[in-house]
Amino acid sequence: MSKLLTVLDAFDDLPQARELREHTYEGLGPAVVDVGCGSGRAVGELAARGARAIGVDLDPAMIEVAAERRPAGEFHVADATALPLDDGSVTGYRADKILHALAEPERAVAEARRVLAAHGRAVLIGQDWDTFVIDSDDPELTRSLVHSRADAMPNPRVARRYRNLLLDNGFTDVTVDVHTIVWTDAACLPALAGIGGEGPWLEAQAARARADRLFAAIPFFIASGTRAA
Repeated sequence: MSKLLTVLDAFDDLPQARELREHTYEGLGPAVVDVGCGSGRAVGELAARGARAIGVDLDPAMIEVAAERRPAGEFHVADATALPLDDGSVTGYRADKILHALAEPERAVAEARRVLAAHGRAVLIGQDWDTFVIDSDDPELTRSLVHSRADAMPNPRVARRYRNLLLDNGFTDVTVDVHTIVWTDAACLPALAGIGGEGPWLEAQAARARADRLFAAIPFFIASGTRAA
């Protein structure tokens, strides 16, 4: 888990990532569940805004870290498809970088509809794992590594389905936009290690970082919708 936390923390600390999170908090209301909450960054920020912020993650170790780091939040170990919440009990639902890890993401969106009150807002955030843009002296190898990493996910391309998943589950006023995170320094290396592993390819990217020549960009898709009455 320490490697995953390192990657999550490095990403969450980026000014662009903070701006992305702030954008996703709009309109969530006074009671929000953050599904796949990880180390609880969003939960802590939502609680600081005065919301009742509930974090849910399937990993007990991650929930332990989140509860220690964000004491103002409420945390539960639970599956995204079976949330420990009553029907219509929250005004906002947020799922950030989690649906690609689910075998049946449509069940998670159906669960979002169940726990949201009428006119509650759902926000789905995530990357399409085929659309990582990485400058490299070996573009064919880089393309192969990106696609191999994507193929290891249960649903690597679910982000391009977000709009339809919301529509199929009765959400209205569905919108989609894209925010691209750009890395040009060594802060990206933990994420690149998750794609290419340790070895010559990563060493070449580290050399690029030292020479101020690293470039990686990840488009994040944000879809939101309103639960019909």
